[in-house]
Amino acid sequence: IMKTIGLLGGMSWESSLEYYRLINEETHARLGGHHNAPSVMVTVNFHDIEARQHQGDWDGLTQIMIKAARQVERGGGECLVICTNTMHLMADAVQAAIDIPLLHIADATAEAVKRDRVTKVGLLGTRFTMERDFYKGRLIERHGLDVLIPDEAARQSVHDIIYNELVFGDIRTESRNCYREIIAQMAEDGGIQGVILGCTEIGLLIKPEESFMPSLQWIGP
Repeated sequence: IMKTIGLLGGMSWESSLEYYRLINEETHARLGGHHNAPSVMVTVNFHDIEARQHQGDWDGLTQIMIKAARQVERGGGECLVICTNTMHLMADAVQAAIDIPLLHIADATAEAVKRDRVTKVGLLGTRFTMERDFYKGRLIERHGLDVLIPDEAARQSVHDIIYNELVFGDIRTESRNCYREIIAQMAEDGGIQGVILGCTEIGLLIKPEESFMPSLQWIGP
């Protein structure tokens, strides 16, 4: 019997589509036939989320996330997936407020990294994900990985492309090239063996089959 997956999405809805698609594609690949994954999704308004993020109102965001997670639980979700990397910043507070298990994206990412026998990785994402410890700190402390982030100017470029383009489904060749240059610089300067696409929208721009550096592993979204 399959359990009902609870999804907390809308951050952005473009990335929530990817979670829904990947979960159901994997379910079908494993079970075949007409199988798809039983799920319940609650989506928040990204307008409110984005504004509070850039205002630094993380307490207010935590309350929004807790309220939405409880809606998922009441709706029949038997586990919770937060369909965004950045908002795992309040994952511990959300888990403490619900009775169903929260599946942490950094743990799943770490397992994928180790499965590919990679120990030194680059991390791309929003500035919040790259600069704060809730994500890379978990990878380092819990999973023993060596995690590098781009320099200040590159971090700003990665962040701006996410919020000004990718969350709107705006896919630009020049932005793809910008990401490629940043990754190449991290490989040259830092010797990374893989790249974590630590923001789901980045997967809309950079895909494994488009890899320009075959020696690198691509992990995400």
